[in-house]
Amino acid sequence: MEKIAFKMKLKPGMSAEYQRRHNAIWPELITLLRENGVSDYSIFLDEETDTLFAVQYLAGHSSQELGKEAIVQKWWDYMHDIMEVNPDHSPVSINLKKVFHMD
Repeated sequence: MEKIAFKMKLKPGMSAEYQRRHNAIWPELITLLRENGVSDYSIFLDEETDTLFAVQYLAGHSSQELGKEAIVQKWWDYMHDIMEVNPDHSPVSINLKKVFHMD
C-alpha cells in the first residue's frame, strides 16, 4: 500500500463551509473511494494560508485520479465555488514529495 500527500487551496473565508460540506460528504463518494483502494484519507487545513493538506493510503487509484467518474465530477461542481479549481472544476492539486517517514 502506498501513502501519498497533496495540497489544495481554499478561497479566503471558506474554511467553515469546506468543513460543513465534508461533514456531510455523500455516501456514494465514500463508496467509490473505498472501492478504488483509497483508505485512511485525512485532510488538514493551514488556517493562516487556507492551504489544505491531504494524505491517503492507496491500494489502487488516488482520489485525484477518479475524475472521469460522474459522482466525482458532481462533487467537483459542488465544491468549485469555495476552492481554487481547474477549468473542469477539479481542485488545483499539487502532489507533495515525501522527505521523511517514521513508523
